[in-house]
Amino acid sequence: MGVPNIDYHGESMQLDIEQAKALARTAIMAVGADAPTAASLANATVAAELSGHGSVGFAHLLDYLRGFSKGQIARSAQPDIAFPTLTTIKVDAKHGIAQLGFDLAFNELVERAKQYGVALFAQANSYTAGELGYYTRRLADAGLISLATSNGPALVTTPQSRQRVFGTNPLSFGAPIAGGAPLVIDQASSATAFVNIREAAAKGHAIPEGWALDAAGMPTTDANDALTGMLLAFGGARGANIALMVEVLSAGLTGANWSLDCPSFEHGNASPGAGLCIVAIAPAALAPDFATRLALHVERLSAKGIYVAGRGDRPDVIEVAPSVLSEIERYCAHNL
Repeated sequence: MGVPNIDYHGESMQLDIEQAKALARTAIMAVGADAPTAASLANATVAAELSGHGSVGFAHLLDYLRGFSKGQIARSAQPDIAFPTLTTIKVDAKHGIAQLGFDLAFNELVERAKQYGVALFAQANSYTAGELGYYTRRLADAGLISLATSNGPALVTTPQSRQRVFGTNPLSFGAPIAGGAPLVIDQASSATAFVNIREAAAKGHAIPEGWALDAAGMPTTDANDALTGMLLAFGGARGANIALMVEVLSAGLTGANWSLDCPSFEHGNASPGAGLCIVAIAPAALAPDFATRLALHVERLSAKGIYVAGRGDRPDVIEVAPSVLSEIERYCAHNL
């Protein structure tokens, strides 16, 4: 399989949106995934890049390609979708990607939230969720407020525990804003995301104090030691509390693996079996003018110097690092 024609600009390689989606789909199908899986994951990959979260865009796509190749991710998963109540959607991802189950249930989630005021999406048995803001952004674009949580293999500790007990357990919040891009907050419960540690290690950069402990449980600024050690929850016990709340929703409520029981996504061939929980709320049921009021409030906050997440300009092109493209080409060539 080939890759789309790409313009080279110094050290970066630029693709338009359709080229980027085609590149991602080509690579995903090259490792054996079926067309629905490839389409869902390609769309999520490009969406992460467009939102400015490149660390969970094409760079993270390499994790998925490795996961497919090692058997951690089912290549042709057909998620089971059930409706336990009028306002709940329960999905078994069948060890596939989290994005596919969400895509298949998306219209029902939106419709039921708008009909009943609130709806819940609970998915178990998937690979890790990727950019969590992808889910809340799409719901905000559909006019809904949403809160999403996801868990994964245990990587995070506290200074008191010094054992891996939680995933990075991110949470994301999205809300529609009249006349503009939605508000989308997406952050890990750890002091930083795992991908940032890995990127620092690859570049030989030190990491800030307070991000991680080494394998012996001692504070470290060495990214390589952090990879074999453990990340710290942000804010000590407060961050650990949030990680636990995320875990209860993402694993407890969905029936997914607790982070302590998730197989590693770095090693082996077993699926992490992670969970994804999303609450979608239709603001029109309580506040018909919500999106307009929020737009005005965001302007006031911005005028006071407050950064409002998710409000940046959307780029016209996507830059992919040569090293990432080289890895993608290698997967394509190896699986011809």
